[in-house]
Amino acid sequence: MNPCSRREFLRASAWGAGALLAGLPLTLASSAQRPNILLVLTDDQRADALGCAGNSILRTPNMDTLARTGVRFRQAFAASPICAASRASVLTGLHERGHRYTFGTAPLAKDLVRASYPSTMRRAGYRTGFVGKLGVDVGPGSAREMFDVFHHLEQPPYFRDVAGRRRHLSQIIADHAVDFLGTNPKGQPFCLSVSFSAPHAVDDDPRQFFWPESCDDLYRDAEIPVPGPEADGIFRSQPDFVRNSLGRRRWAWRFDTPARYREMVRGYYRMITGVDMELGRLLGELDRLRMRENTIVIFSSDNGYFLGERGLAGKWLLYEPSIRVPLIISDPRLSPLSLGRVRDELALNVDIAPTILGLAGIAQEGGVHGRSLGPLLGTKAVPWREEVFLEHLYDHPEIPSSEGVRTSRWKYIRYRREPAWEELYDLERDPAEAVNLAGSGAEDERLARMRARCDHLSGDYGDLHSS
Repeated sequence: MNPCSRREFLRASAWGAGALLAGLPLTLASSAQRPNILLVLTDDQRADALGCAGNSILRTPNMDTLARTGVRFRQAFAASPICAASRASVLTGLHERGHRYTFGTAPLAKDLVRASYPSTMRRAGYRTGFVGKLGVDVGPGSAREMFDVFHHLEQPPYFRDVAGRRRHLSQIIADHAVDFLGTNPKGQPFCLSVSFSAPHAVDDDPRQFFWPESCDDLYRDAEIPVPGPEADGIFRSQPDFVRNSLGRRRWAWRFDTPARYREMVRGYYRMITGVDMELGRLLGELDRLRMRENTIVIFSSDNGYFLGERGLAGKWLLYEPSIRVPLIISDPRLSPLSLGRVRDELALNVDIAPTILGLAGIAQEGGVHGRSLGPLLGTKAVPWREEVFLEHLYDHPEIPSSEGVRTSRWKYIRYRREPAWEELYDLERDPAEAVNLAGSGAEDERLARMRARCDHLSGDYGDLHSS
């Protein structure tokens, strides 16, 4: 065996100790080489918009490959179902009321920029890169503190001229990511964040969805089922402030007739398959550069998306289509027994930052609300959270603000308004969240308990970085 320097030994020891503290399987913790991290984030991709999640129409072979070579989290959620707050949570590991960032607020606080996963990784010797939609105002100069390489690209437009060629934004983002991989110094670990704008709609364009030309013929003959009459029934049962919200107005842009609904869903699916193609390019480049065997790939989205459920479009609200996101962690060093596993533990986007740091064996600087998902990458049952806190605090006249608590079976929602409006759903018996049990008298004790938990968590998560 080749002798190693004292510095290499200490670095390997630090990685191993950090990995063990993160609860990783021994096969990961024993590696002396620090792993590369590739985080891939899409925009508005709901949890069931993958083939591996049971979607029989949508083609996502590369996302499905990640699931086969890693662990998929079936119950993963955006703690705040809106891109600005959600992306700040991904960077910081904090709930919205902890980082206090969303649309219309001041830039992300400097101390949170410093404690973010890219800044922390960079100080630990990682080469950090970002390509695509950041979605968070980090203030002047902060991007340079976080990233060695930074290419901010988001829609609109989706189509751009690059050296005389018409290119889709997803392709351009992947081009920059491939360049980052190809120029990474030999022996230096990297943490690359690739954030696609797709499948986000262009809201002020009647066509809404724009996909790469290579996807033009996809799903043309697919039978796209439209929401049944139950969606209308749920819509009518909702309070006025939901029925008259921006989600209903956008429903009229996209889903108001069966023909328009089918065409819009085809466009949404084509954009996701377009991202999947570019993900395949990134994975292929890792293979070509012989980096794949030491690169952890994390795939997720910033929030879910209504496709007509409840008579709504968009996201923002705390119902399942809006808050549930795909989440896959593929690590080539995992035990074969872990590959392809699906975990049902409750995961959140606030877990992504501590997971990245934990997998890299780097100590977290400052407190976070999330937890490393490392212990769940093994095959054993581990103690885990039994509830998640959800919130949407953006002050918008057409988007009602809300907060709530979800367990594996129950969900409590309260809209932050006067007069108060509460909702309670039994997700086991009522997965469509059609029957509000709050005020029915049937579950008053459970309602009181979940209301108290919401009170407690809303205060708890606001304390960590309160001024």
